[in-house]
Amino acid sequence: MVENQQVKSKYNFLKQLIETIPEQAGVYQYFNNSGELIYVGKAKNLKKRVTSYFTRTRFENNKLRILVGKIADIKHIVVDNESDAYLLENNLIKKYQPRYNVLLKDDKTFPWICIKNEPFPRIFSTRNIKHDGSSYYGPYTSILMVKTILDLIRQLFPLRTCTCSLSDENIELRKFKVCLEYHIGNCLAPCIGNQSNEEYTIAVSNIHKILKGDIRQVSNYLKRLMERYSEECRFEKAQLMKEKMELIRKYQSKSTIVNPKINNIDVYTIINEEKNAYVNYIKIIEGSVIQAHNLEIHKQLSEEKEELLILAITEIRNRISSDAREILIPFTIDMSMDSIKFTVPVRGDKKKLLELSRRNAIHYQLEQRKRRQHASPQTRNDRILNTMMKDLKMKIPPKHIECFDNSNLQGRNPVASCVVFRNLSPSKKEYRHFHIKSVEGPNDYASFEEIIYRRYNKAIDNNLDLPQLVIIDGGKGQLNAAVNSLERMGLRGRLAIIGIAKRLEEIYFPGDQIPLYLDKNSETLKCIQYLRNEAHRFGLNFHRQGRSKEMTASVLDQIEDIGNISKDKLLVKYHTIEKILAENPEKLYDLIGRKRTVSLIEYLKTNYGKSI
Repeated sequence: MVENQQVKSKYNFLKQLIETIPEQAGVYQYFNNSGELIYVGKAKNLKKRVTSYFTRTRFENNKLRILVGKIADIKHIVVDNESDAYLLENNLIKKYQPRYNVLLKDDKTFPWICIKNEPFPRIFSTRNIKHDGSSYYGPYTSILMVKTILDLIRQLFPLRTCTCSLSDENIELRKFKVCLEYHIGNCLAPCIGNQSNEEYTIAVSNIHKILKGDIRQVSNYLKRLMERYSEECRFEKAQLMKEKMELIRKYQSKSTIVNPKINNIDVYTIINEEKNAYVNYIKIIEGSVIQAHNLEIHKQLSEEKEELLILAITEIRNRISSDAREILIPFTIDMSMDSIKFTVPVRGDKKKLLELSRRNAIHYQLEQRKRRQHASPQTRNDRILNTMMKDLKMKIPPKHIECFDNSNLQGRNPVASCVVFRNLSPSKKEYRHFHIKSVEGPNDYASFEEIIYRRYNKAIDNNLDLPQLVIIDGGKGQLNAAVNSLERMGLRGRLAIIGIAKRLEEIYFPGDQIPLYLDKNSETLKCIQYLRNEAHRFGLNFHRQGRSKEMTASVLDQIEDIGNISKDKLLVKYHTIEKILAENPEKLYDLIGRKRTVSLIEYLKTNYGKSI
């Protein structure tokens, strides 16, 4: 009763808040009982937008129902227009990172080109943006592209690369000496006053134009210089300007992908998935791509692609300060910005640009998927287990796998091994050895039937968890023998069981005469082989120990002074005759006494000698 009154009181409070919200553009904020900001949104009409959250038609989305159930307070901020609302929403999300807003993850590791804010600015590539007044261009999709652009700039305009503080005072005091870059023609030595600040500034201004994609103005500037040098009969200088114009022309021809008349346009595309979305942005100047950016969006409330694209456009334009007056998009969106035209091209060069952007978005999507797959061992294991589940026609991933192998020498010392893997990692404390008790002679089928029964009958009696997958090292016969034991215990069908034959690595299933052949590079096959080899190694080591102990025990039985207690001590500590012979007699005295040690050493040396 009290709870119903609290709900009713909360509903009335929110209803009163909504009634006071104006029908203007702005941003709304939802807070929970703790006063924590849990969601930020923008709207052309705040009152209509907020009211829509509390209508039953919007409750079809389960996440939205949870969000609305947690709203305890609503605040709003009115702005002049929708564009300001986009920017304010973006800034609030980045600052507070509300739980129910989408998460933006961009390609921050991509390189940028920096024009440093300093006297005689340096130009270099960087992956770290500092808010120190420097100019940054990018991000670029490839470091190779950055190097190509920087090489072009340095051929056109020789600039300094040193980190000297080239203040007017330092230059006047002649604190610097020219370096190798000056001698090989890569720098005009402003450090000693050989290049004026005005001349250097003109070069930097032209570099800004190149990085913005305004190649034509730079080309015209070089042409004017060439004509002036020619009139002054400075033909070497004129020839140098001509060569630089040719460099500009080649660079423009390589970078132009569509009609050069298409100028100053932004292009956006989005690839939408259930939990994530991937946005690609490219900037076009005179038909050339001069900038590119990717953005990954992690959804929170199953947002529609139109809403996500609006958010991405706001974020990217705000970040790179784009001045484009036309934006190409793949579908119509409910967004308006001052003096900005939104275009959905259906044919022609602009459609080609949209397709180019989409290809880049798809590539970024695949790249991010691969990164996530290899992000952690657990992610990799989950992927492999899901692959095994599909390949082996299982209903659940085999997180608990057990593999069995038999080992004997012409029927002597028959033993078996069981290795246990959990989440594809060996659980060595759960490894088990078995001495075959009911089988005489070399009989693989009967041996597997015995150990499978012993293993899982004990598991049932002790209420232990059963594996999702059992692997038998053998073909149809060995598999059928193991299945017989499962049927006796009523376990057939409760766990998956397969056999792997060594000859062609065939995978056999119970009741199926036709084996499965997996690709040799299959992750499923490699995992099965690894389990089989581990079971074989573990079983073989146990079998060798058994043979060695048997042989050593039979030798010790021949020595009159060595009784069962002394024999057990020697076997536990040394295992083999070779180790006993190699041991210091003083240590043997301490273990079994002096008299027994003398008899032991005399017998072994007399009958076997030092070579054993």
